[in-house]
Amino acid sequence: MVMSTARTLPNSRTEPDGSVVIRVLSYNIRSMRDDEEALARVIRVCRPDLVFVQEAPRFFRWRKHAARLAARSELVMLSGGATAAGPMLLCSLRATVERTEDVLLPLTPGLHRRGFATAVVRIGGARIGLLSCHLSLQTDERYAQAGMLLDRLAALQTPHAIAAGDINERPGGRSFVRLAAELQDCWAAGPWGGEYTSTPADPHQRIDAIFATRGVEVLACGVPSGLMGITDRDLRAATDHLPVLAALRIPAGE
Repeated sequence: MVMSTARTLPNSRTEPDGSVVIRVLSYNIRSMRDDEEALARVIRVCRPDLVFVQEAPRFFRWRKHAARLAARSELVMLSGGATAAGPMLLCSLRATVERTEDVLLPLTPGLHRRGFATAVVRIGGARIGLLSCHLSLQTDERYAQAGMLLDRLAALQTPHAIAAGDINERPGGRSFVRLAAELQDCWAAGPWGGEYTSTPADPHQRIDAIFATRGVEVLACGVPSGLMGITDRDLRAATDHLPVLAALRIPAGE
């Protein structure tokens, strides 16, 4: 695993010019089937303003399970869950919610239904579009969904936007390349911490990512393994993916 500890991850703050520094976390939580306490500890230690969740609970009492995770993580539910086929957004009280929308993508017979959890929020003087995704395992469907992601992000009509999730593909794949051609791949723009997100026991591939529109400044982005007081034991126990954490500076403005 590539690891850089030369820089500490910036804390959330509002700058004198009205721009904001925010912490963004992307995390596939495998329907909370593993150690919920370890999962909540990892999220809490990261101190995120926004969490882009994949594989949120989708079945029996899913809202109760998601609300429990939000409470244990000291966050609130923003959008998604079963109504978005798994992607979900959580946020801190720093965010003011303007609107949310859960989007179900076209169903390919024989394949798992996919969707996007989306929202528009204000943090300080910044207005930000958000999209959490979990793209298909099937190559052609995944490529089509990458295009739908870009279209949906643009449709939010915000000055700045963030998309994050489980891409189910490494950076050299054509769907990942399609996203990175239009958006900043935050790991590539500001590498920090670890690179590989799968699997916690043997990290060897980067299939989870945070993307941001061009006006966003990427201060740092990577897997916080071994950093910030996060233990490898908790990372292995929490779920079958490693989280991706980024610090981003978002300009102020409408």
